[in-house]
Amino acid sequence: MADYGRILGVDVGSKRVGLARTDLLRTVANPIGTFTPGDSFKEIERQISAEGPISGIVVGWPLTSEGEPTDATGLVIDYIQALKNKFKSIRVYKMDERFSSRQAMKIMVDSGVPKRKRNQKGRLDKAAAALILQQFLEARPEI
Repeated sequence: MADYGRILGVDVGSKRVGLARTDLLRTVANPIGTFTPGDSFKEIERQISAEGPISGIVVGWPLTSEGEPTDATGLVIDYIQALKNKFKSIRVYKMDERFSSRQAMKIMVDSGVPKRKRNQKGRLDKAAAALILQQFLEARPEI
């Protein structure tokens, strides 16, 4: 049986980290915001203390369209290690994030988000984090 609690989604970038979280029943993912890499750890800590319990963290795993590691994969490996060191009691999962930014942009376009808003820094990052988390929920309903 799955643990009770929210799951956080993370889209790691060198300048910005998009964060998302599920509802307590883990049925839907919603964007939280976009943060610097350092501030993203503070926000995760805030989510744990104020919005918890948090039963897992899903991090987007960057791969090429052929499934090979990308230039960003090393950055994500380091981020995951830092998560595991800081939040030892929370399980960290990886989720293939191929095409997540492209899909998130398409969803914003299809939803009628104006181009000016779509191009705001960070908007795509938090949308991609929510998409990665939603795909994880659908792929792993037992969690």
